[in-house]
Amino acid sequence: MIHKSTEHGRRRRILLALATTALMVGGSQAMAADPRAELLQKFEKAVKGKTVAWVPVWMGVLEGEWTRVMKAHFDDYGIKMVTRDPNMKSDVQLQAVSSLINEKPDVLIVQNPTTTLLARELKRAMDAGIKVIQVNMASNQLTDAYVGADVPKLGRMLAGEVIKACGGGKGSGKISILQGEATAAYSLDMVKAAMEVFKTDPSIKVVSSQPTNWDANKASDITTNVLQQNPDLCGIFSVWGPQTVGAAQVVKNAGKKGEVKIFVASDGQPADCDMVEQGLFTKNLSYRADTQGEAIANAVLTLLQDNRPAGTTQFAYYTTNYWVSSKDDRQYCFVVPKE
Repeated sequence: MIHKSTEHGRRRRILLALATTALMVGGSQAMAADPRAELLQKFEKAVKGKTVAWVPVWMGVLEGEWTRVMKAHFDDYGIKMVTRDPNMKSDVQLQAVSSLINEKPDVLIVQNPTTTLLARELKRAMDAGIKVIQVNMASNQLTDAYVGADVPKLGRMLAGEVIKACGGGKGSGKISILQGEATAAYSLDMVKAAMEVFKTDPSIKVVSSQPTNWDANKASDITTNVLQQNPDLCGIFSVWGPQTVGAAQVVKNAGKKGEVKIFVASDGQPADCDMVEQGLFTKNLSYRADTQGEAIANAVLTLLQDNRPAGTTQFAYYTTNYWVSSKDDRQYCFVVPKE
């Protein structure tokens, strides 16, 4: 015969043990069901250990800033980054992209020198299951994502400022356009959009529109000839800041600094802010390479977490534009970190 108090104690111990077990199980289930923890686990599983391949046109100041920002983000997330620098050689860039496709990275990032050079290879990459991001200079082939400036908008904004300075009977109305590479979408789209705006003001006369191939020396030669033929030139419209340095120097040497207004689109290199502060550029429309680098990294993270196959999405990450017209706008040019 078991004593009632002993039986009561045994039952109490059993119930306490069952309750403790239930709390432990319930607690584990609550932890496992924590949506924040689940999201973090899902994110880490999607990105950690993945490989991103990056092929710029060359490793200039702009591309170097993109690379620096991307690498900092990817290192933090456990993503491997492979970079190939073709140093402005189109055939080397094409070969690099082709070789990387065979290595099958998870994401391929490219900067297109022209609208056609890499187009076929970008499609081949997506067909092979590699997600593709194009940066600032697009090709004719749509890919999983585009990150960069809204280039036609840059053209319209710059052209509007040119008209304010030289249109409506202000000065001669004569304008020179400095293109980049003749077949680069960035240059083509910006100039096309600008021309549509210029056509709205009959007083604007485009006396020259020539490619510089991104070269300040070529811009210098072009501007020298334009000024000789049009000493009353009112303005210069340039698609990229660094190439315009040569043109600005020619204008200065001709004694026309401030008289010939110079408007440029730029990635926000420190030297472009310097040119504005020295009065050599009238206005610089900056889209800041450092913030673009962050947008590229975010695009990579988005694509790695998206389970849809390569070639089935077309995301766009357009970066914000900022006017730089004085030393007070210095924050819109990025700072190159010291080594």
